[in-house]
Amino acid sequence: MESESGQPVSLRARKRQETLRRIAETGLRLFGERGYEATTLDAIAEAAGISRRTFFSYFRSKEEILLDWQMRGFSAQLREAVLAQPDAAPVDVVRGAMLHLVAGIRTQEFISIDRVLRANETLQARKQATYGLHERALHEALVERWPDPARSQALRLVAMVSLGAMRLAIEAWIQAGGDRGAAPFLEEAFAQVRAEICGRSETNGVPFAP
Repeated sequence: MESESGQPVSLRARKRQETLRRIAETGLRLFGERGYEATTLDAIAEAAGISRRTFFSYFRSKEEILLDWQMRGFSAQLREAVLAQPDAAPVDVVRGAMLHLVAGIRTQEFISIDRVLRANETLQARKQATYGLHERALHEALVERWPDPARSQALRLVAMVSLGAMRLAIEAWIQAGGDRGAAPFLEEAFAQVRAEICGRSETNGVPFAP
């Protein structure tokens, strides 16, 4: 097993990653089943098969479980998906990466977690703050694929617009009840981006050019 940097992961580090993932997944499941406020740290620890003390070795609060899911988990997956996409224009690479990620969404769990975030003002504020982190992570992934410094600003524009499209698509999908996959909503959002921007962008040949 290797880390994101490609270096081998030690057995100790791997066990820690596995425990962290188990705690996070357990917490998310209980939040969806019982509600965020009704889910205690002790309940998460017991269901994850760890002690309360061990819980605090990984997370300082149950809020951090949701923030970890929002920030590190998604950003890392998005970077990996962007780097794995075949050659294409930047916006199409991002579109393909996002379609890959939404294909793995567990609908009811995702909607339950989103409901928790929207119902808590503190979590809602922190949720909004994570979009800036996602934007930076996406921009860095795009720069990794297209390292020409002259393209950095245009690639940041692609990151900003793409994440905006994703946010609108996910909101529309949730409002529709999640009865069908999120992919059609994401496709429609990117189609709208192209309809409004692509013509002008292709003229100067920067953000949407391969």
